[in-house]
Amino acid sequence: MAALVETEHAGVVRWLGIVADRGAGLRSAAVEALTLRFSGPEGEAHGGLTRPACSRVAALYPRGTEIRNTRQLSILCAAELAAIAAAMGLEAIDPALVGANAVVEGLPDFTHLPPGARLRGEGGATVTVDMENLPCQLPAREIERAAPGFGRRFRAAAAGRRGVTAWVEREGIWRLGERLRLFVPAQRPWAP
Repeated sequence: MAALVETEHAGVVRWLGIVADRGAGLRSAAVEALTLRFSGPEGEAHGGLTRPACSRVAALYPRGTEIRNTRQLSILCAAELAAIAAAMGLEAIDPALVGANAVVEGLPDFTHLPPGARLRGEGGATVTVDMENLPCQLPAREIERAAPGFGRRFRAAAAGRRGVTAWVEREGIWRLGERLRLFVPAQRPWAP
């Protein structure tokens, strides 16, 4: 029996980007394609097989502890990004301002995909969802630079719709307009 089940849901890649230098800020640069390696997207500053522990895993490890990098990509939903913008009083938010690697259209309740879900591109390149990407101050700073007075609204507006973090399970390339199939774990939700 398969541990993952293909769903009837599919999304389409609408935007792709790379954060080349984390020291310069979270802003990503738009690209036409992402070359996905086991270490993450080529040229991505959040890439690597390992990373230092951060606030996401503070309950487990002291900050800076070397851990497996399951935060190689930040993937958002186009509809959720539009909802964030609307809640902030903006017409739209450029995905680059939130450090996005990909924006996908067509997958409902995207931010709440189950950990372990897979997004497989047409050529086979596949990423595994790690967890919800909680809102933080880094995108707020980029938004504030682009739209003064609006950055402070980001965290509340993005709660529950900031997308997911993911890591590369199978290498390959994702391109703009590519269709992504959704696979989910074949298990019931945890109910202690």
